[in-house]
Amino acid sequence: MDPTTDNAGNTGDPAAARAALETLRTEIAKAVVGQDSAVTGLVVALLCRGHVLLEGVPGVAKTLLVRTLASALELDTKRVQFTPDLMPSDVTGSLVYDTRTAEFSFQPGPVFTNLLLADEINRTPPKTQSSLLEAMEERQVTVDGTPRLLPEPFLVAATQNPVEYEGTYPLPEAQLDRFLLKLTIPLPSRQDEIDVLTRHAAGFNPRDLHAAGVRPVAGPADLDAARAAVAKTTVSPEITAYVVDICRATRESPSLTLGVSPRGATALLATSRAWAWLTGRDYVIPDDVKALALPTLRHRVQLRPEAEMEGVTADSVINAILAHVPVPR
Repeated sequence: MDPTTDNAGNTGDPAAARAALETLRTEIAKAVVGQDSAVTGLVVALLCRGHVLLEGVPGVAKTLLVRTLASALELDTKRVQFTPDLMPSDVTGSLVYDTRTAEFSFQPGPVFTNLLLADEINRTPPKTQSSLLEAMEERQVTVDGTPRLLPEPFLVAATQNPVEYEGTYPLPEAQLDRFLLKLTIPLPSRQDEIDVLTRHAAGFNPRDLHAAGVRPVAGPADLDAARAAVAKTTVSPEITAYVVDICRATRESPSLTLGVSPRGATALLATSRAWAWLTGRDYVIPDDVKALALPTLRHRVQLRPEAEMEGVTADSVINAILAHVPVPR
């Protein structure tokens, strides 16, 4: 096989890569009804080498979405169910003593994969949550002083339940800031829910994606070509200033105790570039920034208690800022 061609038969051509990534929606729709925005968010995260926090009530196909995406992209995926008794070594791996050789050998944990599904990440204590910090930022795991590189691409898709707080450990700001995007997975519309039940009545098995017809439509070569093209997407000085003005406005909002950091501004610029390229442009416009502002910034701000009591949400604050910050022409 040609080294520039992946197992899905796709080459490293940017135009072909965009076309392949655009077909993801169709392929994922074979198993997951709706959730187009979540699919787009996951693709944007892959293009930006970022990570995603998926928030939604149980039963809205968060796990199925991630598994289907991995299958359609021909990526290796592993799932970790986060529980209160989970240890950091259960995620990263550990040294195991081999009685035959009288030596310790490293046994890799589930983090050594392309797409790690961290299910209900807020159900495990901070000690175990922090085991992902190095992996998410440095893309390596250090055990016994030895750093070990993770596979490429590498993406953490973590899920959490927004309505259940008993027995959970809220993610600290340092952990939240490691996520490029926070995507909310809503309950399906009436018609989408009818479609879900119709599929199940016809024999659909969410545990058998192959039987559902899900096939690889893109691969690592497509992602490499797409990332290279995104890196060449032009950003004008006016757009850069627009991103900075939005983020600075969050720091001055009376409804927030914590605004967006410079890392958040960098993230918004990166996701805007990826979105611009996905929509077929090689330059960023203000609408790209607006389209990615909510998922990129909503988890990087902190509401004042009194604002929260009045029903103010992070999304409403960011929307208000977008409405007031002057848009470059």
